[in-house]
Amino acid sequence: MNWKIQKLNNGETIISKEPGNSMLPILKSKQSVKLKPINWEDCKVDDIVYCKVRGNCFTHLVKGKNNKRGLLIGNNHGRINGWTKNVYGIVVEILPMP
Repeated sequence: MNWKIQKLNNGETIISKEPGNSMLPILKSKQSVKLKPINWEDCKVDDIVYCKVRGNCFTHLVKGKNNKRGLLIGNNHGRINGWTKNVYGIVVEILPMP
C-alpha cells in the first residue's frame, strides 16, 4: 500500500502531487493538491479524487456514479480509466505552482 493511501485511510489530510498532463488545464503536472479522506459513496460527478483503478493510482475526475459499480473515473481529456470503489481522498484545494 502506498503512503498516500495509508495516510488517507488513517484519516489524515495530505498534500500530493503527480506527474502528467492528463488533468490539464485543471491541474498541471506535479501541481500540489490537498487531499482529504473520503468514501466513494460521498463523491459526486465532477469531483477530483485520488483512487485506484485496475491497480493504478490516479488523481482524476469522477465521470459517473453507480451504486453497484462505484465511480467511473477518467481524466480531463475524455479518457475513461474504469469503475472503482477504491477511492481514498478528494481534492479540497489546488495549490498554486511555485
